[in-house]
Amino acid sequence: MTTFGESHGKAIGCVLDGVPAGLEIDEAFIQAELDRRRPGKSAYATARKEPDRVEILSGVFEGRSTGTPIAMVIFNTNQKSKDYGNIKELFRPGHADFTYWEKYGIRDYRGGGRSSARETAARVAAGAVAKLMLRQIGITVESGIFKIGDVEAKEYRFDYALESEIFALDPSAEQAQKDAVLQAKERHDSIGGAALVRARGVPPGLGEPIYYKLDAVLAEAMMGINAVKGVEIGEGIHSAELLGSQNNDEMSKEGFLSHHAGGTLGGISSGDILDIKVYFKPTPSIFKPMKTLDIHGREVTCELKGRHDPCVAIRGSVVAESMAALVLADMVLLNMGRRMDEVRRCYGK
Repeated sequence: MTTFGESHGKAIGCVLDGVPAGLEIDEAFIQAELDRRRPGKSAYATARKEPDRVEILSGVFEGRSTGTPIAMVIFNTNQKSKDYGNIKELFRPGHADFTYWEKYGIRDYRGGGRSSARETAARVAAGAVAKLMLRQIGITVESGIFKIGDVEAKEYRFDYALESEIFALDPSAEQAQKDAVLQAKERHDSIGGAALVRARGVPPGLGEPIYYKLDAVLAEAMMGINAVKGVEIGEGIHSAELLGSQNNDEMSKEGFLSHHAGGTLGGISSGDILDIKVYFKPTPSIFKPMKTLDIHGREVTCELKGRHDPCVAIRGSVVAESMAALVLADMVLLNMGRRMDEVRRCYGK
């Protein structure tokens, strides 16, 4: 997947290469996935209202993939670039403004340009195609919010997350999580959060032993999402507090007796449920005066305008789910020729 476009440009989109020919492309499903991420739906997300209507430009004929690159575009329709005129020469604290300026000597200040989370809509469109492929072999990927601030879920109900305004996994924690978001918003501030991505039906054997490990590629994919600051597989950082006797997943004929590894061993899928926790920082766009520098090196005060998510993790959970689907689809295709019996089945006479 390659994405293109800027937050306040004409459009954003992606080019998805390597999709097998003959896959039925359900455009309604792709649009439904984008609707899950779409802004402007509640008080817990940015007020920017974008329909996020996706158009497929290439790679699909008569409802099926042709095997050539699939290009998709989403036109921006609700930009308010004037809201960013006062920060044209300022580096917003917590944003990529400073690093983009140091790297390129120029930046698109309208909503962050390329560094905006708006880019992730294209990732969701690409991830939807990956899910269509994974569905054919019994792999499903789902996600939800398990933590906002210090309010953490005690149970994980992915069916409930689909209906929740904030994609909450735990009905008993949802209201407190909502309150935490609104309280931050009322203080002209923002708050961080974390999503759990779970994949079921993943066969054993996906991933390479050293240089293209499944968990390593998943971590890279998640860290490539704007605002993600940490990723855990299975027990994650908690495993550093355990003894080996506590962390090892014993096995029986029925399968693994615990789930500390989170679905991978040695960088290769074990056939168990795959669990990935993704941690998002607070949205850096807050409506409080902040000290910063301008492009001339002068100390100034930054006061933002515009429309921003008070908790970027909420819509980010769908993005993380999409990235996991893309990685798994890639791993499935990569693993198809690892054994000679599979090669003979495909090419033998």
